[in-house]
This record gives sequence, C-alpha cells and structure tokens, in this order.
Amino acid sequence: MALLDYFKRSKPKASAQTAKERLQVIVAHERAQRGTPDYLPAMKREILAVISKYVEIDPADLQCSIEHSDQNLSVLELNVTLPKE
Repeated sequence: MALLDYFKRSKPKASAQTAKERLQVIVAHERAQRGTPDYLPAMKREILAVISKYVEIDPADLQCSIEHSDQNLSVLELNVTLPKE
C-alpha cells in the first residue's frame, strides 16, 4: 500500500509545481505590462500593419518597449526580426 500512496502523492506535487511555474510567468508578464501606456498595443498593431505592407512578418517578431529616464524622457524601442530573403 505504501507504494501506491507514493505514486498518488507525486502527481499532485508535479502538477502543483507546474501550476506555480505558469503563474510565475503570468505574474512576470503582467508586471512588465504595468508600466506601459494604454496606446502602446494599438501603436504596435499599426506599426506591424505598415511593416506587413512590405515584408511578411509574424506579430511575435515585433517587440515594443518604453524606457523612462530621470529627465522626463521616454524612449520607444522597437525590435523587428525580419525574415531572411
């Protein structure tokens, strides 16, 4: 019987660990998005639409971020992975 109890306990721990890791990823993503302005997702879609007129790219290949400095400056950084032709 002890052998069966061992297997029953290990499955919930594994799924609990997986759930914990997934939650950590979600929380990290939400924290990263907290400081971004409301217009950033719309801007990202529009930039993707303009680039797509000339080159076919995946939306995941466009990364946008805004950095704030101490001098009341905001820097918009765009990283686009273009396909090899």
